[in-house]
Amino acid sequence: MTVVFQEKIIYMPYMPPFARSEKIADYAASCRPVEWREEKIRSIDGTRISLCVGKLPDTHGVPAQKQVCTMIALSYRGYWKSAGKASQRGIELDAQAMLDFVASAYPHAMLVLWGQSMGAGIASTAAAHHIERSIAPPIAGLIMETPFMSIESMLFALYPQKWLPYRYLSPFLRSHWDSGVALRRIAEAGKQPPRVLLMPATRDEVVPPEEIEALEQRCKDLSLEYDRKNVLGALHTEATSRREGQQAVAEFVRKLAAP
Repeated sequence: MTVVFQEKIIYMPYMPPFARSEKIADYAASCRPVEWREEKIRSIDGTRISLCVGKLPDTHGVPAQKQVCTMIALSYRGYWKSAGKASQRGIELDAQAMLDFVASAYPHAMLVLWGQSMGAGIASTAAAHHIERSIAPPIAGLIMETPFMSIESMLFALYPQKWLPYRYLSPFLRSHWDSGVALRRIAEAGKQPPRVLLMPATRDEVVPPEEIEALEQRCKDLSLEYDRKNVLGALHTEATSRREGQQAVAEFVRKLAAP
């Protein structure tokens, strides 16, 4: 049953409850002054997916010469208002479609991909594919928040006991999200690789510290430029809800944007 229903276990698009019925308007007040809108696009295979696009309004008084940040959040297939069912192959197509949308709408942007937890694997895989396709705009930065090396490595980390069956299920995985492989693809693409921000939470109750150490070592082995910021005292989902994590992301982006 674990093998058959692995997508439901890995992706859990039904959590939190009622997530698929939430509306952008429900969070408008807490997001000010950033204004968000829904953008509907088609994935590479035609699946209807939704994006959340957020930016400062034109009336916010931002000088024309100032750089303005636009954030685009991808709702994977099976999540929120996106159709379909989540799978690695499908989400890879969704990420490619989102990046094609960005290339069309913001061709001169400084592009930074950001993923949290499993999303870090999705972001790194998307970055590798984008770089290999030589699509503009190039990716300047990759933020990996509370990341792990791969789903397979997490199976071994979470279930080290040899008498438990879970560690032996890795040959049957349909989703891998292997950031180690993605980073290698990025390094070997022959293009200017993005700078990487590794941001673990020091009290992460889900991802063991060995995972971030392995990712950092992979960056070193591949000669990728990277920064590491440990968010002290944070649990798995708290890294960027804390001021320290927010400042780390802001400083990373400022560094990328510096002439």
